[in-house]
Amino acid sequence: MPTLLMCFDAPMQSWGTRSQFNSRDTATEPTKSGVVGLLAAALGIPKDADEDIQHLATLRMGVRVDREGVVESDFHTVQNVPNTQGQQHRTAVTKRFYLADALFLVALESDDAPLLDRLHNALDRPRWPLYFGRKAFVPARPLTSHGLPGEHQAITQRPLDEALTLHPWLENQPHIRIRHRPAPDAPAQTWLRTVIDAEPWILDVELRHDHPLSFRPQQRAFAPRAVHTGHIPLTPAMVSNDAA
Repeated sequence: MPTLLMCFDAPMQSWGTRSQFNSRDTATEPTKSGVVGLLAAALGIPKDADEDIQHLATLRMGVRVDREGVVESDFHTVQNVPNTQGQQHRTAVTKRFYLADALFLVALESDDAPLLDRLHNALDRPRWPLYFGRKAFVPARPLTSHGLPGEHQAITQRPLDEALTLHPWLENQPHIRIRHRPAPDAPAQTWLRTVIDAEPWILDVELRHDHPLSFRPQQRAFAPRAVHTGHIPLTPAMVSNDAA
């Protein structure tokens, strides 16, 4: 089944899961709702196109964390905030969390090959601006991957789980690559965390409430999603290949 491979790299990213007005959190890897929203923006799908949003959400998603980010926070001031009666407008301070210096390999698997082709083209030439959770958090490099070794294209015919295992390490900072380069035939010293869509009846899954049903303003709706968290060894082959 074909898989579309993407690189999510930016100085700052934000993937909210339980955000409220005065405190907006971030997950430690991209959420399904965040990735679907980015894809919808690339295709030019409006927020009230529920059927199109739900179709994108059927894509099986997997994330490999090539560089764990650091959770940081900042604050914003919001003026003219009313109370529950719509009176006594005031200035409020909101706290917002984000990931600094995180790097992810994001894979989308589907038997709908034409859809993956459309997404690939749209990510290279998006209809609307793309960002990672906030409009200021723009990608630091192209979103589409250079692909698996020997393939050199963002869409592979290998299944998602295999693609996450074989894809070259995305880390492009030389001092980090040298420090983590494993010795040949030596046991793996570095393991990359993975979060992959799974069937809900499989053992060791957790539920996350980030499967989008609607992005309509004031009417956003989400369903639970089962994911399995694992780890992939960083192998010499993954480091010897150029970063995708």
